Formats: sequence, structure tokens, C-alpha cells
Amino acid sequence: MQRIIYKPLIDWKHTKGRKVLLVRGARQVGKTYAVRHLAASFESHLEVNLEEERGIHAFFEGSLEPFRICEKLSNYFNAPLEPGKNLLFLDEIQACPPALGALRFFHEKIPELHVVAAGSLLEFALEEIPSQGVGRISSLFIYPMNFQEFLQSLGEEGPLRMMLAASPTNPLEEAFHHRLIDALKVYLLIGGMPGVINTYVKTRNLKKCQETLSDLLVTLRDDFSKYKKRSPVSRLEEVFESIVFQAGGKFKYSKVNPQEKTAHVKEAMNLLIKAGLASMIRHTDARGLPLGAQVNPKRFKVMLVDIGLHQRVLGLDLSTYLTSNDFEVINKGAVAELFAGQELKTMGSEREPANLYYWHREARSSNAEIDYIIQHGEVPLPIEVKAGGTGRMQSIQRFMQERGLKKGIRTSLENFGRVNDIDIIPLYAIGHVDAFLE
Repeated sequence: MQRIIYKPLIDWKHTKGRKVLLVRGARQVGKTYAVRHLAASFESHLEVNLEEERGIHAFFEGSLEPFRICEKLSNYFNAPLEPGKNLLFLDEIQACPPALGALRFFHEKIPELHVVAAGSLLEFALEEIPSQGVGRISSLFIYPMNFQEFLQSLGEEGPLRMMLAASPTNPLEEAFHHRLIDALKVYLLIGGMPGVINTYVKTRNLKKCQETLSDLLVTLRDDFSKYKKRSPVSRLEEVFESIVFQAGGKFKYSKVNPQEKTAHVKEAMNLLIKAGLASMIRHTDARGLPLGAQVNPKRFKVMLVDIGLHQRVLGLDLSTYLTSNDFEVINKGAVAELFAGQELKTMGSEREPANLYYWHREARSSNAEIDYIIQHGEVPLPIEVKAGGTGRMQSIQRFMQERGLKKGIRTSLENFGRVNDIDIIPLYAIGHVDAFLE
């Protein structure tokens, strides 16, 4: 499977003065697979899983002199570690905090050696390290596979190229447009977790994909026990499910469990976000830039890391979908809005997590909402998400008028087009919105 992160990894390999690299992301999003792809470009590599190889944790105790550590690892695994030729890959590094603390010394003492570390729940482990080696360690963030990666995995390179060549003034041929919508419907059902997409590519069986998603949910929920010292497992499960059922609207702690204190629910929420299982979409007034400077901390939405997981928790009736052509069947739970958010999140730099923003005015006489607001050049760009192929645009038009904006985006199942100052970008293309803007 092709992943967008492959190029940044290869770029890192050839960068002069490169730092030790941390590959970060939620469990099962493809961190290990991506690094193994990179490893294939070296003469040889040594991969060490620190969750499985508990016995070698002793190599990172006492002196953290990297030459000594490399000597021990090389002899223990009978594998060369020659700077400039070999890659050292420390997987599941969160299981050995001293190893995480040793990374900075590799950059200082053996800068020619390519060292990559990866792991789940890294954010928790990093909190416990007194010095993270600022300036000596760089990070790449990886997410579930986006729609482009899904198309590439299906071998749909042709429709993808046609999509990228289209624009609001140059719509797609209808045959390609409908083919991409059909692929989008499948993606909204199964999501972008690599294991699930792999199942679909091999079997084209949606039921088997649902089974793979169920297995993934069990694995992720099992992880809750790893941070139960901070929050009870039952509370984490309640918040996890509430994220799904509150999707598309302002998240309210009181809806999770009225009997729980807000502070406790908030703590559980922050743990899920830190684990990469959820993301916040913050409310911004959007009266200029930066958008983050105008955030209301009490108003936000939350979405799960993956649409497929969202649909599985929601309890999507697969049999109903298979006998219906109605898009609303699979859009239950604001899935179109969540898809747009996840695509926009992967659109940013792999070097730091992208922040998502929205705007909502609650008033008796004027209730309006803009699903997403991103920065385009020196101005905010409002994006309105519609699940179907039609709909009024009163909210975005009023917002643009009030803010003096000359450009807005509507994303839906429509083909590319333009209505006055509003560009229409198909939902399947929203992850490339920058490429379509003039």
C-alpha cells in the first residue's frame, strides 16, 4: 500500500544534519509498516521491538553512551550498525522510557547513524522524560490512510489523476465523478485504518472489513487499561462512545455521564486525545489570523481518529446499506462532516498535528454554522459541508459578508463548480482543497 508519509521518510534519510526521528500516531495507523518501507532502502537494518524484548531494557540503564548501546544491540541481535549504511529502528519505544531518553545522545555522538523510533501512547511516555532532547529529535505524525491513499491502494490512479486535474472552472466528466463517489461511499463505511483497507483490497468483502474493525476496537479498548492510573477504564469507554454520539455538534461533558464530575470527564477526554484516538475541532471567531488566537475554550467538537471506527461504534446496519442507494444511510452521525475534518487534518504538514476550527452562532433569530475554517494565504477560508448534492448556502454567504471575505468553499456530492464567490469542491476532493484554489 502506498502511503504519503513514505516521501517525508525518504527525505529525512537524505537530509544532512538530520536528527533522530520519532514516528508518532495512534495504534494501528501504520507506523511500523511505514518505517519498514524506509528500512528496505538501506543495506540492512536492525528492528527492535521494546515491548516484546523486555530483556534488553537493561542495555539502556546506567550509561546512555550510544556507542555502547549500539555495540550491545549489534552483538545481541547479530546485526551490523554501521553509520551511514544501516538503520536502527526502535519500535514500541514507549515500553522503555530510558531508551526514549537516550535518543538525544545518538544525534550528539553518532549523527551519521540513521535512528528511528516509533510507538503508541508516546505522548504519555514523553511526559515522563525530564529532557526530550529539544533540537536533537524531530517528529513525523502519521494518521489513518486518507481517501487518496485508499484510491491508490485500489489501483484507481486514473480517476485520482483526473480529480487532481479538475477545478471549479473545469469539472470532472460525470463518469469519473460517479466512480469517485462510489469509492467514497466504500471509504465512509470502512475508514482508513491500514488493516481494514488491506482486508478490503484483498477480499472486497465489506462484512470482513466490519469484522476487522471490531477486532481493532477491541485492541484500542484494551489499551485503556494502560492508562487506568489516570482515569478509570469505564470512564474512558463512556467518553469514547460519547464522542461518536455527539459527533457533529458541540461536545458537552454533561452528556457523557451526568453523575460524573466535569473535571473527571475532561481528564478522560484529554487522555484519548493524547493517545491519538480523538481530535478537537475548536470554535474560533475567525475575525482574522491566527485562527487559534480567537478560540473559545468552552466550545468545541470532537471526532474519532477514523471514520470506520466511528461507523462501527455507531452500529451501522450494513445490510441496509447494501440494499439502498441513499447516501443518507451511511451519513448517519454526520459522517460527511467527519470525513472532511479527517481529510483536512491530513492535508497539513507531517511535522506537526494540524489544528481544526469551526464557527457557530447561537441566536434565536440567527442560528448559523461554518463546519470548518482554515487559513488560505492571509485570510480565513470558510468550508461548508453538505452530505447530499444540493442545499442552501445562507450560513456561508452571511459569514463571508460579515467578515469581508471574497472566497468560500462548499463541499458536497456535487461536481466541481462555482456559485458567485463560493467554489464547489466534491467531498472526495476536499483533502486537496489548496490545489483547487486560485
